[in-house]
Amino acid sequence: MSAWSLAALGLVPPLLVAVLASGRRDTGYRLVAVQLASSLAVFLLLALSFAIDQPSSIDLALMLAILALPGTLVLILFQERWL
Repeated sequence: MSAWSLAALGLVPPLLVAVLASGRRDTGYRLVAVQLASSLAVFLLLALSFAIDQPSSIDLALMLAILALPGTLVLILFQERWL
């Protein structure tokens, strides 16, 4: 098992905590948890792409990093208008 695999495995528990936290409390805490989960998912995908030695899978992590903030802003807009 490589160091990148261990790093990816170490990122799984905080990601699960962030995902569970996104379903609780009020809207502000949920949005912070979603942003934390997306940031951790980017790092997890980067670690996995190095662990499996597939450089083309870095594109997925980069697109998630680019689209995470606009996705959260759309979620805020949706919750403000319709909820």
